[in-house]
Amino acid sequence: MPILHIFIISILQGITEFLPISSSGHLLLFHSIVQQPDSLEAEQVNLLLDIAVHVGTLFAVVAYFWKDIWRMTLGCFPLMTGRWDHPDAKLNIHIVISSIPVIIAGLALHAWDPLWLRETWIVATTTIVFGALLWLSDARDESQRGNETMTIKDAILIGLAQCLALIPGTSRSGITMTASRFLGFARTEAARYSLLLSTIAISGAGTVGAMDVAAIITPDLAKAILLAIVLSGLSAIIAIAVMMKWLEKQSFKVFAIYRFILGAALFVALGMGWIA
Repeated sequence: MPILHIFIISILQGITEFLPISSSGHLLLFHSIVQQPDSLEAEQVNLLLDIAVHVGTLFAVVAYFWKDIWRMTLGCFPLMTGRWDHPDAKLNIHIVISSIPVIIAGLALHAWDPLWLRETWIVATTTIVFGALLWLSDARDESQRGNETMTIKDAILIGLAQCLALIPGTSRSGITMTASRFLGFARTEAARYSLLLSTIAISGAGTVGAMDVAAIITPDLAKAILLAIVLSGLSAIIAIAVMMKWLEKQSFKVFAIYRFILGAALFVALGMGWIA
């Protein structure tokens, strides 16, 4: 696999995984634009590379939010002693509850594997529709709840919203941030919870995907995987830092506008026959 191909996918994944603009949509578009051999082996190699860049972004979120991850680790002890009202224990409970719906839906979708969901027109549509929802949710300037005020109901609703991210172009981070904003959480709090929640979603998706392609790993592919992990991880941690700093004083609207432009461009490209 060409180094340039690995470089582009890794940087693309790193930048878009945690911004509310859909990493899966961008990767799908990249694969549809770049002409590659149409074979089972090529499809497996692409899947393996996609898994590698997700691992890189997982390392990035753990590194950036290491204090929160440490809190969650310490929160396991109050859980084991029945102190479910402890703040760190509650964070763990909420993360698990929010993760259950997408785990169930993800396993069902993996077994069903509806190919039509990967169509580019689906990506274009969801890019615009969920961009509009992000815009609407962010119009609630009075929304300033902290994650310490989260309830079981909030966690369930965010978890159900996360299931929509199984549709390419939706954006897992985007839809969970949108749900949090509709529930009244502050922008930085919505982003923080979304990114902490991603650790389970990415781990689960990566594990399921790796089981499908583990047998094809070769020494050359192993080198490509390592490169992809490093590149995606570095670009992701930069993207996270920039986004969190941006949200301290600015809104999500710039991301919604980007989605509108991208979605419109995709429909134009489809209409002109430039992409399939």
